[in-house]
Amino acid sequence: DMNPVEAKAHEQFGEWLERTVLAPLTKTGPVYRVVVLGLALIVAWGIYAFSVQYRNGLIVTGMRDYVSWGLYIASFVFFIGISHAGTLISAILRVTQAGWRTPVTRMAEFITVVALSVGGLMPVIDMGRPERVLYIIQWGRWSSPITWDILAISTYLTGSAIYLFLPMIPDLALCRDRLGKKTSGFKRTLYRILSVGWKGSDGQKKSLFSGMGVMAILIIPIAVSVHTVVSFIFAMTLRPGWNSTVYGIYFVAGAIYSGTATLIIVMAVLRKAFHLEEYLTVKQFKNLGFIMAAFVLIMAYFNMLEFLVPGYKMAEGEGFLLERILVGQWAPMYWAYVLFGLIVPGAIMLIPKTRTIAWIVVASVFVNIAMAFERYLIVVPVMQVPLMPYAVPSYAPSWVELSILAGALAGFALIIALFAKIFPVIAVWEVKEQHEAQHAVAAKAPELAQETASPDGGWKKIAGKYPAN
Repeated sequence: DMNPVEAKAHEQFGEWLERTVLAPLTKTGPVYRVVVLGLALIVAWGIYAFSVQYRNGLIVTGMRDYVSWGLYIASFVFFIGISHAGTLISAILRVTQAGWRTPVTRMAEFITVVALSVGGLMPVIDMGRPERVLYIIQWGRWSSPITWDILAISTYLTGSAIYLFLPMIPDLALCRDRLGKKTSGFKRTLYRILSVGWKGSDGQKKSLFSGMGVMAILIIPIAVSVHTVVSFIFAMTLRPGWNSTVYGIYFVAGAIYSGTATLIIVMAVLRKAFHLEEYLTVKQFKNLGFIMAAFVLIMAYFNMLEFLVPGYKMAEGEGFLLERILVGQWAPMYWAYVLFGLIVPGAIMLIPKTRTIAWIVVASVFVNIAMAFERYLIVVPVMQVPLMPYAVPSYAPSWVELSILAGALAGFALIIALFAKIFPVIAVWEVKEQHEAQHAVAAKAPELAQETASPDGGWKKIAGKYPAN
C-alpha cells in the first residue's frame, strides 16, 4: 500500500498522463491539417491512377506476359511484413511482461491493422479488376497458395483487430467520461458504443485480462504463419530463386525486421507531434533498436544461405539470376540493401555514441527503404529468368504503378494520423497500472525499482515531477 504522499504523487502522475495523451483528441493545429491534406491529395492521385488502370487494363503498367508480377506484389510482401511490427512484437512483449513496452503497444497494434488492410489491397489491384477476387472465393482451389493467403491474412486481420480493441476498452471509457463536450458528437457516440459499458469493475477487469492473455498467445503463431504462407506464393514454385525451403522463416525474419523499423519511425513522429517525450523515452527506442540489431545478424545469415546454396549447385537458371543480382542489372539495388539495410543499422546500434533516438530513427528509415528494395529483388529479377530460349524480358514500373504505391503509402500514414486524433495512442490505463506497481516494488526494494520502474527506468524522477503538495 502507498503512503499518502506516494498516493497523491501517483494520482497527479495519472492526471498529467491523461491530460497529455488526451489533449491531441480535442485540439488540432494547422500543421496537422496541412499534413492530412497533403496525404489525402496523394491518396486521391493514387485512386485516379487506379481508375486509369481499371479503364484501360494492365497494359498501362510495366507488367507483361513474362514479367506478370512486379511492384504490386513486392509492395504486398512489404506491407504484410511491416504488419508484424505490432501484434507479434506487442504480443511477445506482453507475454514476457516487458515493463518498457506499455507506452508502445497501442501504436504497434494499430500499425498491424493498417498495414494488413493496405497490403491486402495490393494483390486485388494486381488483378486489374477487383471483382475478380470473388472468383478466388467461388472457384479457387484449396491447393493454391493464393487461397491459403486469403485465409491467413483474413484470420490475422480479424485477430489483430480484436487484439487492438480489447486493451483499448478502458481508455475508450476514459474518453467517454473525461472528454465530454470538449470533442465532437461523433466521437462521443463512438466512445460510448466502443467502450461497451466499461465501468472498471473487478469482473470486467478479470474478463478483459483473460481475453487479452488468450489473444496474446494465439496471435503469435497466427502472425508467424501468415508470413510463412505469404512466402509459399513463391517457394511452392519451381522457378530458380524461389524454389527454396528457407523462404518461410526468411520472410518472417524480414517481416519482424522491417516491422520493428516501422514502429520506431511511427513512435518518433507521434512522440514529436503530441509531446510524448516523457513516456516514449530513449529506453523504448534503444530496446527496439536492439531487436532490430539482432535481426541484422539473422537477415545477413539468411542472405548468405540464399546465395551460397544455389550458387554452389548452379542449377539451371540459378547462375543467370545470381549474376544479374550480384554484378548485373540489379547489383546497385542489392548492394544498397546490404549497405543501408544491414551494415549501417548494425553499425549504428554497435556504437554506443549513436544509440540515440535520432540515430535509431535514421537506422529505421534506412532499414525500411532497404527492405523495400529486398522485396522488389525477390519478385522482379526471378520473373526475368528465361524459362525457355527467349530474350530476357524487361520490366520497369509505370507511372500508374508508382502512383498507386505512393497512394498506398500515403493512405497508410493518413489512417494512422486520423487514428491518433480519435483514439489515445498510448494505453493510459496500462501505464497507470505499471506506475502503481512500481511504487509497490519501490517500497520493498528501492534499488530494484530504480532499475526497472518507469518507461525510462527511473520512477523517482517521474514521481518527483508530480510532488504531493
